[in-house]
Amino acid sequence: MKKRQSFSLWVVVLVAAAALASPALATEGGGGAYPNGAEGFMAGALPPPGTYFINYLTYYTASKFKDNNGNDAPGDFKLKVAADVLRFVHVTNYKVLGANWAVHAFIPIAYQDVSVPGRDDDRFGLGDIIIDPIILGWHSRNVHVTVGLDIYIPTGSYNKDRLANIGRNYWTFEPVLGVTFLSDGGFEVSAKFMYDINTENDDTKYRSGQEFHVDYTVGYHIGKEWAVGLNGYYYQQVTEDEKNGNDVGNKGRVFAIGPAAQFNYKNMSFTAKWQPEFEARNKPEGNKFWLNFVYAF
Repeated sequence: MKKRQSFSLWVVVLVAAAALASPALATEGGGGAYPNGAEGFMAGALPPPGTYFINYLTYYTASKFKDNNGNDAPGDFKLKVAADVLRFVHVTNYKVLGANWAVHAFIPIAYQDVSVPGRDDDRFGLGDIIIDPIILGWHSRNVHVTVGLDIYIPTGSYNKDRLANIGRNYWTFEPVLGVTFLSDGGFEVSAKFMYDINTENDDTKYRSGQEFHVDYTVGYHIGKEWAVGLNGYYYQQVTEDEKNGNDVGNKGRVFAIGPAAQFNYKNMSFTAKWQPEFEARNKPEGNKFWLNFVYAF
């Protein structure tokens, strides 16, 4: 399936700040609501009217936690996160401002295993459900644009005394802009721009800073079946975290780039991606893998 909608999904990369012998983390626990790199080919192209099922299988592993200077934090650190996300998208026949109107929702199931000096914890369960009731997509011959507002609902299990948590215990509101350029010859450049606005965690009185991040793809379509290219992300925390209304310091950052390939067959699409991270600050630095499946009803 060639045209695919810009989206967001949830996987947590969460580490307890008190368990690390490092400076303050970026965002509460060192992670964000959105798993960077989820978007890929045709990120800005809303599919034609209809109903779609998307399954995202992702695995993230890291054995390094970088401090504010990019150095490894002292002590052994290991993080493994696996998630399977069921997403449902419906693109209506209605037009709003000349754009197709769509809605989506998805349900993530995640497993997390965290190990830091003196502590080890793992957790499995339902994550934070995400919805977006108003997604708009515009199309021209070579350029496609999608906008939306993804809402992360704190439905996942959370306990402030645990090292591993599947839920984040706060709401996130994420404006999204997806843009795709696809030439007549098959050359593609796509990007999905996001800006996260987080509410306060009532259990810890901690409010994670605002975050800017972008998923990108540069690729080439070989006929109607295959697409190959480079895929990755850039993440930068924009504002500082707050604890009881006071700024607490360090901001997170990370880059990633790696190969991506997609195979389209009839009403289905299969995508594989590898995204090694580098230049992390106040965050884990590791490798992320994706196997995504799309089915058009």
